[in-house]
Amino acid sequence: MVDTQLSNDETTLRETLRLLAPGTSLRDGLERILRGRTGALVVLGHDRTIESMASGGFPIDIPFSATRLRELAKMDGAIVLDPSVSTIISAAVQLLPDPTIATEETGTRHRTADRVAKQSTFPVISVSKSMNIIALYLNGRRYVVEDSSAILSRANQAVATLERYKLRLDEVNRTLSALEVEELVTVRDVATVAQRVEMVRRIAREIDGYVVELGTDGRLVSLQLAELLAGVEADRTLMLRDYTPAKVGRKNRTVEQSSADLEALDETALLDLVAIAQAIGWVASPELLEQSVNPRGYRILSRVPRIPDAISDRLVSHFAGVKALLAATTDDLQAVEGVGETRARSLRVFTGARLNARASRLCDGLDEEGPRIAHA
Repeated sequence: MVDTQLSNDETTLRETLRLLAPGTSLRDGLERILRGRTGALVVLGHDRTIESMASGGFPIDIPFSATRLRELAKMDGAIVLDPSVSTIISAAVQLLPDPTIATEETGTRHRTADRVAKQSTFPVISVSKSMNIIALYLNGRRYVVEDSSAILSRANQAVATLERYKLRLDEVNRTLSALEVEELVTVRDVATVAQRVEMVRRIAREIDGYVVELGTDGRLVSLQLAELLAGVEADRTLMLRDYTPAKVGRKNRTVEQSSADLEALDETALLDLVAIAQAIGWVASPELLEQSVNPRGYRILSRVPRIPDAISDRLVSHFAGVKALLAATTDDLQAVEGVGETRARSLRVFTGARLNARASRLCDGLDEEGPRIAHA
């Protein structure tokens, strides 16, 4: 749902939490164990490494079910499942991981779970009888599986924050569009929009993690998230296509590079407009943020109905900037391959409306600086 880059560890964690989410058979089985207060150690995977540290127990190789997991947990020892949680491979297994593997856990079951997860790289789940919690061990991390009500409360708070972020993003996006028509865009204006987009995407990624953990309990949050994110990724791509410098020094610069560099900014750098501008591709200078920049025209063309991407590319290449595009006549537009008379007229009506709006604002006393994006 959320188009953001995640590390391999984070992706694996989310996929495992998806298996543990409310509404799944595995979560049902684990909650049955909690209610029965017997405790359990469950390994989600099986290979030679697991076999090398396994002692005793017995093979089962039967389809997984919540009730079977609950009954097998009554015996001492670990339960080994396949990674997709479709088969119970063995039960009552004594696991003897390398004792030299460092762990901060104190209880026998938790220490074993932590070491097995580190040695095998498979997710290991520990159900604590005394603490009444479900803990997931994966990639050296311990993750306590929380009750849905606590996660839902945080998710709702995050959604409220996302709504505020999205309102602010819509505001600065509208102002940037007005500045493009007025030919008054600066690096500061673009960096501010990029900053707001990244803030929205990062809070959305956090909410997406809650949705994964909530499982069937997160349907409403998922719908809210999808509604708030509608068009954000497309607008982000168009902005980068409009403003990513073609070259940085002697090297060509691509939209993909700018996107990756924005993703890589940490939370501190995201508050620095200069750092954001450099991530997009502009070279640092004393007056960097006040430099004027000219959009290529992708954002404006995206607002014209029924304009294919291929035609937008040709128009941008032919006119080389918003100024020339807005001033183009119907004949000028028809000179572009693929732009027939009907499409040229539609484009001319669109561009003419924007020029008329500009003239109206000037007549109403728009100051020389035009509209500016307010910077928090």
